[in-house]
Amino acid sequence: MIPQPFIQELLSRVDIVDVVGRAVKLRKAGANLQGLCPFHNEKSPSFTVSPTKQFYHCFGCGAHGSAIGFLMEHHGLGYVEAIEELASGLGLTVPREGGRPGAGAPTPQSPGLLPLLEQASAYYRLRLKETPRAIDYLKRRGLTGKTAARFGIGYAPAGWRNLESAVKDYGDADLVVGGLVISGDDGKRYDRFRDRIMFPIRNTRGQVIGFGGRVLDQGEPKYLNSPEGPLFSKGRELYGLFEAREAIREAERVLVVEGYMDVVMLQQHGCGYAVATLGTATTADHLKKLLRQADRIVFAFDGDSAGRRAAWRALENALPMLSDTKRLDFLFLPDGHDPDTFIQANGLEAFEALVDGATPLSAFLIRELIARTDLATPEGRARLQADLKPLVLAMPDIALRSQIVLEIAGRTGVDVAELGRYLGLPVAAPASAPAAGGRDGGRWSNRDGGRGGAGGAGGAGGPGSADRQRFAERSGGGAGNDGWRDRPREGGRGGGRDGGRGDGRDGSRPAMQDGGRYARQDGGGLAGRGGRDGWESRSGRGFGREDGRPSGATARGRVAPMSAVERALLLFAYHPALAVEPFDPDFVPQVLCDWQARIAQLPPGANFAALLEGLRMEESSLAQQLEAVDARHAGPIADLSIDEARSQLAAALQVVRRPLLRDAINALVAGGLESDVDRARYDTLTAMFRRLFEATEG
Repeated sequence: MIPQPFIQELLSRVDIVDVVGRAVKLRKAGANLQGLCPFHNEKSPSFTVSPTKQFYHCFGCGAHGSAIGFLMEHHGLGYVEAIEELASGLGLTVPREGGRPGAGAPTPQSPGLLPLLEQASAYYRLRLKETPRAIDYLKRRGLTGKTAARFGIGYAPAGWRNLESAVKDYGDADLVVGGLVISGDDGKRYDRFRDRIMFPIRNTRGQVIGFGGRVLDQGEPKYLNSPEGPLFSKGRELYGLFEAREAIREAERVLVVEGYMDVVMLQQHGCGYAVATLGTATTADHLKKLLRQADRIVFAFDGDSAGRRAAWRALENALPMLSDTKRLDFLFLPDGHDPDTFIQANGLEAFEALVDGATPLSAFLIRELIARTDLATPEGRARLQADLKPLVLAMPDIALRSQIVLEIAGRTGVDVAELGRYLGLPVAAPASAPAAGGRDGGRWSNRDGGRGGAGGAGGAGGPGSADRQRFAERSGGGAGNDGWRDRPREGGRGGGRDGGRGDGRDGSRPAMQDGGRYARQDGGGLAGRGGRDGWESRSGRGFGREDGRPSGATARGRVAPMSAVERALLLFAYHPALAVEPFDPDFVPQVLCDWQARIAQLPPGANFAALLEGLRMEESSLAQQLEAVDARHAGPIADLSIDEARSQLAAALQVVRRPLLRDAINALVAGGLESDVDRARYDTLTAMFRRLFEATEG
């Protein structure tokens, strides 16, 4: 079994917008994104994805779930397979309970690590406003205050312990773990970042996980990044990706540059789809993340020899991940320019023209290989083949690989069959005697024989070209499994009479009368039977109205306002920080106290999706009820700030306490108030009730 903390940590790192966006074209629609539902045919989009809630929901067919649920429903994966798919995209190995965690399993992080980094980011932003020298530097670079605010740029003052005034405990071990403070051999501590412009590095959820600092004047190192840690790894993260995601979806491409200022200035001038590596060559993890964002990746490098070497390293790392449906291009800027200086000097239109005309990976590879050798000599042609071999073998078995080999054979005059045998690629048995035509007439083909093709470099290929020597393409010619499979929904996902989705008799229609997805024939589910706030449902675990109807529906099927208990439940679920704040359990239903305790135990960074996945494994009926309430009511709650959520929780708890407090007072009165203790208790409770009444009614 997969440990629950791993699943929760995984969902806190994954962004459902990225997962769904690979299969559905999403457009911004207010705080959410919208697209055509992949689960039923529709002409107008009713399918929404919430970055805040980390959930998808279709108002047409009722499909609803987390990133794991989407992979299961859309791609037909099992539960474990879906988790493994998400984990592989993050470079993680899925551990199993009872065994040792696999390599790459997420390192446990302290609950205070993310808040500390956010505090430091706020401190650096404040110091920038108070430091004219730092502001003047950014102005000289052409940066506006609006752009600096968008990226959260700040300034770390000179001095050794400036952060001491920004945090509660400068001796906190998390300051070292988070890379903000260095602890010397003698135990003395000092700030890592001093007299530097600070660029906060965010994950795909917008949380600060590290920093990059640039010196204002001369000094080394010019750029300093946070060290590797439980939150930050420069081999996995990309600067500006959080800010660029919407522009990437609009442009349907992503531009990879080398510097923080390149990203910032490109965005300021209207090219918002740029991201940057963090002082390292583009890694396999970078490429996996980029290829999930768009089908076209453009790498931008300086045009000098150093830029070309960096581009070649990126090419080598990209080869194992090439795909016939993805395109990787290389852009080399004119001498003396980087993206920052070029767009400032020439404008957006000129820069976009460079991006549009970027060199395809195949052309860059072939051009570089040919430039290294003298093709007029056998030694030169042999050297080219030797250089080509490891590159070709690093590629997956795709059509692009075949095309590159054919192109090299044509450019060099080498027989394509001979070249294929040297490279170690599969060669089909010779066909019948070749007809007149091209010089080598060789063609790559699918296992089913494929089509004949034009001849090679020697001349035009005649009708006999298809009968010449062929390479067998291992990948097969037919359309593969693209994940868009129609499959019966066994068991469904609702409480309809046959287990189908919703409440229709045949399980095919979404439920209407309960305003959600999980209608039950007996009126159970969210329908409360016990106390005034309905926490004693027929299952003993529900929450709803005291009259037995689900709290989200009226007699005519209209969605009614949520109860105070539901509001408190969702406030805790979407704002877990509230659960670790002081909480008075007096006159609060026990199940809500239990809920607060459950939320308080969630690992740092866990979100609503992680909570729901955990409930599915532990208490599936409670998970269904929570999901139904979420589908009806959660939108406004998920979008609240923490202060707004805290205020609403206090108001909801006041409403929840009133009936329980009234019952306690009535019980005392029924007992006759004969003892001094009862009378004192009565005075205390009535005073408390008056305060609650005034607070809720006034």
